[in-house]
Amino acid sequence: MKDFEINAPLVTISWLYDRIDHPDLIILDATIKKVTSKAGENASNIKIKNSRFFDIKKSFSDKNTDLPNMLPSEKDFEEACRKLGINANHKIVIYDKLGIYSSPRVWWMFKAMGHQQVAVLDGGLPEWQKANLPCEDETNLIEYTSGNFRAVYNPKLVINSEDILSAIHRKDILILDARSPGRFTAQEPEPRDDLKGGHIPNSMNLHYAQVLKDSKMLPIDTLKEILADFNIENKKLIFTCGSGITACIIMLAANLAGYKNVSIYDGSWSEWGQLSGVPIEC
Repeated sequence: MKDFEINAPLVTISWLYDRIDHPDLIILDATIKKVTSKAGENASNIKIKNSRFFDIKKSFSDKNTDLPNMLPSEKDFEEACRKLGINANHKIVIYDKLGIYSSPRVWWMFKAMGHQQVAVLDGGLPEWQKANLPCEDETNLIEYTSGNFRAVYNPKLVINSEDILSAIHRKDILILDARSPGRFTAQEPEPRDDLKGGHIPNSMNLHYAQVLKDSKMLPIDTLKEILADFNIENKKLIFTCGSGITACIIMLAANLAGYKNVSIYDGSWSEWGQLSGVPIEC
């Protein structure tokens, strides 16, 4: 089969379908439960043909912290990828069952671990099923031939709380919070009882739903218009949310709109909202 490259962070269902049986392609299902929803995880036991389950919670989160979804170590990420049969030369497409929710988190994780040939499937499984493209039943306990994936951590894409303390005083940095406006202003309760309400000082609110329509990413020109309202030309952008999931949605939107100086605050509000002595605004 003809070789191919991933040249954009977002691919369509037709792009994926045309390459679905290519030996260099790995398709990952990155579905997790939506933290602000009372509904359970999508109950469907259907997956895109040839896809493998990328378990954010159990296999690809730091086990040495109580904070949810934290990026694992370089070594742990590498080992977990190898168990999934991922090789260094693989081109990776990530989807989830909610359309676009947790898949951008995994896109960012691979970028943070030095793998560039990675993209999100626009619309995810719902869009795939709507087009009657090939699916298969999920099966358990699949063992893959061990891969040779190699992680090379890129610290420029990851921000911690100490970095945030410094960033809130700088005019060349903008922090964008992907939570709902109600959570941002402490008018709605946090889904985690141990967290204060409010937001990081000098941050601005860009709810992740604003960059999506019908579970797909808005057109690039529309994304550019939305981001232009924040006056962010030539600024470094730091994205935050509740637990580092939806921050990656608006980071993906910014990347599509041409912004490259970007990072994720990995601890997000799950960390900031329980730290003592840090400033909080409402």
